[in-house]
Amino acid sequence: MILTGDAIYKRLGNSIIIDPFDFNKLNPNSYNLTLNNKLLVYNKQKLDMKINNDYHIVEIPEEGLLLEPGRVYLGRTNEYTETQNLVPMLEGRSSHGRLGLFVHVSAGFGDIGFRGYWTLELSCVQPIVIYPNIDICQIYYHTIIGEVLTKYQGKYQDSQDVITSQIYQELSLIHISEPTRP
Repeated sequence: MILTGDAIYKRLGNSIIIDPFDFNKLNPNSYNLTLNNKLLVYNKQKLDMKINNDYHIVEIPEEGLLLEPGRVYLGRTNEYTETQNLVPMLEGRSSHGRLGLFVHVSAGFGDIGFRGYWTLELSCVQPIVIYPNIDICQIYYHTIIGEVLTKYQGKYQDSQDVITSQIYQELSLIHISEPTRP
């Protein structure tokens, strides 16, 4: 079951922390999170899962920044969140989706016990200008059934800034053969 906005508000400071919290961003069953003014952009078009790919930081000016299709832009929320005994989920806002901007399409599932700032994966189907501090996505919460035996302690725990993919850490622990070339 998904918490209502009222249930989210009543759990603030206990099983839910959103800092800073703005009552005006509370929705009927979610809370709007905002986009920080820094984006991380990978330096190469071809990315490799087995390495920590090089990147650079781009600041989103007040007059906006043009995003181009075919790139992954990593941003982060301005809000720090913590969640206990609930499953946090992120979804892009439909208003952005209707402009072809996708936020967190494949990685919106959070874990019980996650704490930190959310890294957001932004991409677009056509060029679009974005702005800092806009309401970029919504966080909502699922209740759980059963005893919580472990809480999230993974590689993205306590994130303070945008974090690149850390899949290379997992892949270094297993042998992956080189792809065959025709």
